[in-house]
Amino acid sequence: MSPLDEPGVATQPGHAIVRRKRGAALMSMLAACGMTALKLIAGLLTGSLGMLSDAAHSGLDLLGTALTFFSVRISDKPADEDHPYGHARVETLSAFTETFLMGASCVWIVVEAIIRIFVAPVTVRPSVWPFAVLALSIAVDLSRSRALKHVAAASGSQALEADALHFASDIWSSVAVAVGLAASYAGVHFGIGWLRFADPVAALAVSAVILRFAWGLARRTTFELLDTAPAGARQRIVRAVEHIEGVVELERVRVRRSGNRVFADLRVAVPRFDTAEHIEVLVQRITAAVKAVVPGADVTVRTVPRQVLGENIFDRIRGVAALNNVTLHDLSVQQEGAGLRVEQHIEVAESLPLVEAHRFVCELEEQMYRAAPEVSNVLTHIESEPATITASATIEQDRRLEEDLRVLARTLPEIIDLHEVAVSRMGDRLHLSCHCTLPDTLPMHRVHDVITALEDRLKLERPEIDSMLVHPEPQADNRHEGRRCNRVSENGMEEKNDREGGVAARSDLRSHIG
Repeated sequence: MSPLDEPGVATQPGHAIVRRKRGAALMSMLAACGMTALKLIAGLLTGSLGMLSDAAHSGLDLLGTALTFFSVRISDKPADEDHPYGHARVETLSAFTETFLMGASCVWIVVEAIIRIFVAPVTVRPSVWPFAVLALSIAVDLSRSRALKHVAAASGSQALEADALHFASDIWSSVAVAVGLAASYAGVHFGIGWLRFADPVAALAVSAVILRFAWGLARRTTFELLDTAPAGARQRIVRAVEHIEGVVELERVRVRRSGNRVFADLRVAVPRFDTAEHIEVLVQRITAAVKAVVPGADVTVRTVPRQVLGENIFDRIRGVAALNNVTLHDLSVQQEGAGLRVEQHIEVAESLPLVEAHRFVCELEEQMYRAAPEVSNVLTHIESEPATITASATIEQDRRLEEDLRVLARTLPEIIDLHEVAVSRMGDRLHLSCHCTLPDTLPMHRVHDVITALEDRLKLERPEIDSMLVHPEPQADNRHEGRRCNRVSENGMEEKNDREGGVAARSDLRSHIG
């Protein structure tokens, strides 16, 4: 299996593999140069077409290895502005060019063989040197073919793979030439006339071997130049991604190879209510899944929001709000005759004029009617979305305010504890906040009811409070429960806070009710 057909390419540390690629290409070029010279000399001395065809084959190998040497130097350059996918495809172009060189050698060998068989037969002069050259050639070709194949598999280099195929084809062509020469020499020695055709027939065998290797290489490089996906890569990616939790649908998978790298481009449908943070985590999981089945792949994941089957009326209303990038809260739906009545709070920019805010909300409501045809009436409470940071000023302690808060808290049996009480003034507005401990198993709708009741009762008792924020905490996470009630105030006096609601007031107006 070639690197083109593998799921991915095993990569080694960058600088090490680059040095190996360049070293292998240089050694191949030197080996091809030496063997071409030796075969050419032996062919001219003996007049053997088989030997000359093998020399031509090695000469083409020399051109190919030179082309490979320069292509691997270019392909290792990093991606730039003009080549965002890198320069690795230079190797593919180099390998594709070599197939034409191999095809040209086949044409020359076939033409010369036909001439020697049917037009002007040539007698081969016996000599031991061609056999010595061929034996050396087979040894060198075998060594270089194995070395190049190993480096090509480690780096995914198609140019080196083409070189490995060249040297492998040289082995078989050398064997064919040796057989042809031996048969020709036997014909001369024993006086068998028809054996004089053994040499050109051996040359034809060489051309057939070259043509076979050239066809396989041309086929693979053509597929890559046409952006054909590696075999089975798309199916592996689909199987790995489509069952990941959070993926609604894998809408598109595009895979292409450029040199020794595989690029995977995915478009994934996700629930339209997912947060950006959750989608980012999902993209990381998808990327990891793709790289697990296509090692070393460069993965691009595009997410698109999609409506999920089984969405209820609340999901569709929130979906419209999310599409318009507005904050929606306090959403409620009531049955109203044959239809549904929707009440909601929408936040808009605090600097937006009323006429524009109203126009925007009307358009939003129209979208909600289309998204949820069963809705007959939408009532929207328009609020301003805070966008200004207001400097707060902590006011002096108000013991009476805290005591009123505790008294009201005792009227709500679900409240176990109040702490972190803070009162501050923002401009001309009074703001109060506190932490409230509630039972662990209390449902969230009851939590909301209890907190709302506490806020409403305090604002009724103390209308000067403009806003109030209550943070609910489960009893299991109450870090204040169990603390000793004796505290030391700022003036160094120890005061007692009993379980009935006595408070050790501090200047920041934060206290604990045990």
